[in-house]
Amino acid sequence: MNIGKGEQFKPEFLKISPNNRIPAIVDTAPTDGGDPIGMFESGAILLYLAEKIGRFISHDTRARLDCIQWLFWQMGNLGPMAGQNHHFAHYAPDKNGYAIDRYVNETGRLYAVLNKRLADREFIAGEYTIADMASYPWVLPERQGQNLDEFQHLKRWKEAIKARPATQRAYAKAKEVNPSTGGIQTEAEKRILFGQTKDVVR
Repeated sequence: MNIGKGEQFKPEFLKISPNNRIPAIVDTAPTDGGDPIGMFESGAILLYLAEKIGRFISHDTRARLDCIQWLFWQMGNLGPMAGQNHHFAHYAPDKNGYAIDRYVNETGRLYAVLNKRLADREFIAGEYTIADMASYPWVLPERQGQNLDEFQHLKRWKEAIKARPATQRAYAKAKEVNPSTGGIQTEAEKRILFGQTKDVVR
């Protein structure tokens, strides 16, 4: 989906992702052998895929719950707060000092939470899991007004994940699919992405 062109509003996409957001997937080979399964919301997708392949989430009850709670932490905290940070710092037509300070500070607080968590473990839930996969793309210090040198455990974690061959393949694929860099650039893209009201839900 090219969200800058509004492809997320096509009826066939809305059948999969009624919130008109990415990511969304269709698994054409579900384990039950039935009809394809459409999934939306990144946390739900990660959990579904991890369970399907039996990797990146523990089968041990306590370790599994640890992974899930940190996955939800990213969904409810790091992602939304960093997203608002990006919006007010980079896209808002009027620079609102209060909003920028609010979200830069909250992003820093969340960095500190994650840094503390990583002080005595290699990855968020000990082993590399979907909790790391969910959080990694949202730690963008140069874009979020943060100095990663202030968060040494987080810095070490980010460098370790960046070096993973699968991470490198994923980012190469993303660049292949969307070769333009710099995110949302044109006024038309901004209107599509930031001008949505209740009227776009049909």
